[in-house]
Amino acid sequence: MKITLSGSKNHSIDRHMIGLFFEDINYAADGGLYAEMIENRSFQFLKARGDFNDYYLQPAGDYGWRLTGGEGEFEIVTSSPLSQNNPYYARVKTTTGYTGIANKAYEGLSVTKGEVYNVLFFARPLKFTGSFDIRVVKNGHIIGETAIKYDEHKEEKYNFWRMYYTSLEARETVTGARFEILTDAPATVEYAYISMIPANAVMGIFRPDLFNLLKDLHPGFLRFPGGCIVEGNTLANRYDYKEALKPTWERKPNWNRWAVHGNSKKNKYTSEYAWYNQTMGLSFYEYFLLCEAIGAKPLPVLNVGFACQYQSTELVKIDSPEFEGFVQDALDLIEFANGPVDSKWGKVRVSMGHPEPFGLELMGIGNEQWQDEKHDFFERYLIFEKRIHEKYPEIKLIGSAGPDITSERYTAAWDFYRKNQDKENFAYALDEHYYVKPEWLFEHNEFYDNYDRKIKVFAGEYAAHPKCDFNAPDANTLWGALSEAAFMTGVERNSDVVVLASYAPLFARLNYAQWSPDMIWFDAKSAYGSPSYHVQKLYANNMGDYTVDIPELKELRDKGVYVSLSIDDETGEKILKAVNSTDAEVRLEADVAGEYTAYVLSGPERDAYNSIEEPNKVSVNEETGKFTEGFTLKPYTFNVYRFK
Repeated sequence: MKITLSGSKNHSIDRHMIGLFFEDINYAADGGLYAEMIENRSFQFLKARGDFNDYYLQPAGDYGWRLTGGEGEFEIVTSSPLSQNNPYYARVKTTTGYTGIANKAYEGLSVTKGEVYNVLFFARPLKFTGSFDIRVVKNGHIIGETAIKYDEHKEEKYNFWRMYYTSLEARETVTGARFEILTDAPATVEYAYISMIPANAVMGIFRPDLFNLLKDLHPGFLRFPGGCIVEGNTLANRYDYKEALKPTWERKPNWNRWAVHGNSKKNKYTSEYAWYNQTMGLSFYEYFLLCEAIGAKPLPVLNVGFACQYQSTELVKIDSPEFEGFVQDALDLIEFANGPVDSKWGKVRVSMGHPEPFGLELMGIGNEQWQDEKHDFFERYLIFEKRIHEKYPEIKLIGSAGPDITSERYTAAWDFYRKNQDKENFAYALDEHYYVKPEWLFEHNEFYDNYDRKIKVFAGEYAAHPKCDFNAPDANTLWGALSEAAFMTGVERNSDVVVLASYAPLFARLNYAQWSPDMIWFDAKSAYGSPSYHVQKLYANNMGDYTVDIPELKELRDKGVYVSLSIDDETGEKILKAVNSTDAEVRLEADVAGEYTAYVLSGPERDAYNSIEEPNKVSVNEETGKFTEGFTLKPYTFNVYRFK
C-alpha cells in the first residue's frame, strides 16, 4: 500500500523522552547492578514473613554463611558493634588452623581468570596474631587466594574494629564458587562487614556488563528507587535515602518489600525469597552517579507518608510532625542534589566525593498513590507542591495517576490535576502505569490521540504481558516486544502529551525473579537484553526532533502495521519506525529515493525469546541499501529506517 512520508513538521520531541525505571525487584540491586559479590555482607539479614497489614521479621544474621575448614564455633552476636545502624556481627572461635566462615554468594561466585577482586573487611582479632587467608574455592579447589596479617589493617576504630583491604586474582574461570575467610591458626575473631567487589566494577560500584547494557540505551532519564520500594510494606520498610548517605559499612540495611511477594496461606506466608534484603549499597548518591555516567536525567521518587497501598493501610497523618518529616525529606534531597557546598546537605554531597551539583530537575511525589476514604493523597500533593515550589520553583513535579489507566482511581486523579492545571507549574506530568496483554497495546495505538494537551504524561511503568509469573524469561517474547513497539509509535506521535516513558521492570536475576517479564535478564556470569530491551534501545537511539504526520495511519493499523515518522534536525534524516505484526510480508510504497540504513528486530518465530544459552535469538540486524519505490517489512518485525 501507499504511504506518504512528505508531511510537515508537527510536534517537537524531547530527546530525553525514552528513559529507564529502576527498582530493586528481582535482585536488581544487591545481586545485580550493584557489584557486591557477597550476600549478607554485614550479618544484618532479616527473614520477612506475613501478609496485608501483618508483616513480621526474624533475625537471620547468619544467612548465607557457615563454618568451614575445621573445628570451631560461628554465631551472630551483639555488644560493641562497628556501627549502631548495624548492631549484629559474626563471632568465630576456632580450635584448628585454616578455619573460618564461607559465604554462598547467591548461587555461587563467578570469577574470570586473570581478573582481580578487591576485598574489604572489618575484623576485631580478639585472640589472634596470625594471618587472614581469603579464598575463592570450588569443590575444595582454590581458585584465588590472598593473605593479610592481623596487624596490616588500614585504620582502627575506637572500639578496636580494624579495616583490612586486599585483593586476589582468579587463577581460573569458574562459576558456582564460594568465598572463604579463614585464620591460619586457632583464633577468636569477630567480623562486622565483609565485601568483595571486582576491580573492574564501574566506579567501584556497578557491575560492568549490566552498566554497559544501560549506557548503550542512551536513556534520557532514570527513575529511582522504584516502585513499591519507595513506600515499603510498612513505613519502617520504606526506602529512607538519608540512612544511606554514609560509608557503606554504616548504612542501615532494610528488608526488601518483594521478599513477601506472593505470600499466602498456601506457602504459610513465607516466600522462597523471604531473605531478600537491601544492603543500601545503591543509595541516592550512587543513583545520581549512575545518571551522570549514562547521560540520564535523575528522577527520584519520594514517599508521601503512605506504606504501599496494595499491602498496607499504614500512614502518618497529614497534620502530624511525622508527615512534616516526609515533606522536609523532599526539600533536603533537592539541597543534597543541587545545593551549594556550604549548605547542610550540599556538605554531605561534598563529603561523599561530589562537590559539583547533580542538576536535579525532576521529582516524583508518591509512587503509585491514589485517593480513597483512608488515603488523602491529593491533599498531600498540594502540600508538597506548595512547599517545594516556594523554595525551588524550577523543580518539575511528577504526580500520580494511580496504579492503572482503567479504574475510578485513574479518573479521580485526572480530575484533581485538571482542577488545578491553571496553577503555574502545578504538575509537569502525571505518572501512568499499565501492564497489559500485547493485544491491548496493539488495539490502543491511538490511546493518547485525544488526551488533553495541557497536562503532560509520564508513561512511568508499562510492559506487554504475554504471561506474568515468577522466574519466566520466556515471558519476554518477540510478540510482546512488537506490541510495545507498536504502542510506542502512538507515544512518539503524541510527543506533545507524553514527555517521558519507561518500560518496567528493568532487571531480573535468573531464578531470583518475583516478576516477569523484564527488560534485562542475567545470572552471576552473563547478561542479555530481552526483545523488549531491543525495542527500547531502538527508540532511545533513534528519536528525531519533530514528528511528521502520516495520513494513512488508520489504514495501516487495520492491516496490522504501525508507524511513526520523525525528523532529526542535526543529520537532516527522516526516521521511520514500522511494526509489522502480521505473518506476511508487507510492502509500503513511498516516494523516496537514495540510500537508507535500517535496523530490523526479528526472531525465528512470533513467540521467540532470548536466554542465557541463546542471548541473540531475537536480535537487531543493521542493513543498508537503496530504495526501490518503498519499503518491505518482513513478518513479525520492528523496523527503523533512517534516510534523507
